[in-house]
Amino acid sequence: MNHPTPRAAPGEPPAVRTPGHVPLAHVVRGGVVEGVHHGSVVVLAADGGVEFLAGDIEAAFYPRSALKPLQAVGLLRAGLDLAEDDTEALALTAASHSGAQVHLDLARRMLDSAGLTEDDLASTPDLPYGAAEREEWLRAGHGPSRLAQNCSGKHAAMVRTAQARRWPLTGYLDPGHPLQRELAATVAELTGQRIAQVTVDGCGAPLFSVSLHGLTRAVARLTTAGPGTHERRVADAMRAHPELVSGEGRDVAGLMRALPGALAKDGFEGVQVVALPDGRAVGVKIADGADRARMPVTAAALALAGVDPDLLAPFARTPVIGGGREVGSLRAAGALAPVSDPGPAVPAA
Repeated sequence: MNHPTPRAAPGEPPAVRTPGHVPLAHVVRGGVVEGVHHGSVVVLAADGGVEFLAGDIEAAFYPRSALKPLQAVGLLRAGLDLAEDDTEALALTAASHSGAQVHLDLARRMLDSAGLTEDDLASTPDLPYGAAEREEWLRAGHGPSRLAQNCSGKHAAMVRTAQARRWPLTGYLDPGHPLQRELAATVAELTGQRIAQVTVDGCGAPLFSVSLHGLTRAVARLTTAGPGTHERRVADAMRAHPELVSGEGRDVAGLMRALPGALAKDGFEGVQVVALPDGRAVGVKIADGADRARMPVTAAALALAGVDPDLLAPFARTPVIGGGREVGSLRAAGALAPVSDPGPAVPAA
């Protein structure tokens, strides 16, 4: 465990600095460490205390799509008009979906039922995120689309909320728009810290910088919130529909299915958060953004949180291939290193 890095006072923004990341994973080929992935990890106990940390969990960073569960809570607070039993649409609101037909149909339904169209979205046009889904989309002769972009559920929910509050739809992605100001307030409240910086995410939406510690604490608040709260409503929707939050064959969906009651969300640039029903939670940031290191490090952190390693075995290593066969693996290292071989690996999502 590293010595704690300076933490901002409650309610203050995290410091903008070069994070003090540490080695978290080794790429081993033929018995030789070929590469090292650095990063930071935090493991929270059920009472919210820091049980383990490595690296710099207090520096400002961008959670990318791992922020979506918090934004979904903010949208409900701001007036997102989804029926209580429409858990599928709420799950897609917090999703980085693969662009399968079920995702596209659901995003389109979210728009149609409010009298909106794809033209009302200001998200960046893109191809489906999932490899198989992207190939199918291209074979059908389609090009980049706002609906196919992996954040279309969030954007559909944003324009619905703006419409419900009689706010302008034009400019809904401007950080000064009333919708984005309310979302920023929710992120600050749930993380317990003011936002350090605001930039633009890949989909065009404002992206708020918090700390890894604050993000992990916030996601834990969703799973421990009482029934009937917006936080619990988002957590329950995501846990009920892991295939909508990500997609079939994706590791986030697989992890939520392997750990009943767990809430998991990934983000570009090597971000992962997982919260268990009792409030235990882990947060991971891979410094170089390498997605291949994200899940092995997350599995090791969950083991430190007390999750049965047998349940984590499919996520705990990524194979290294040479000549068409496995010649090594990418596994957690240092204080996170597993004590035994975690077994067969699952292909990277």
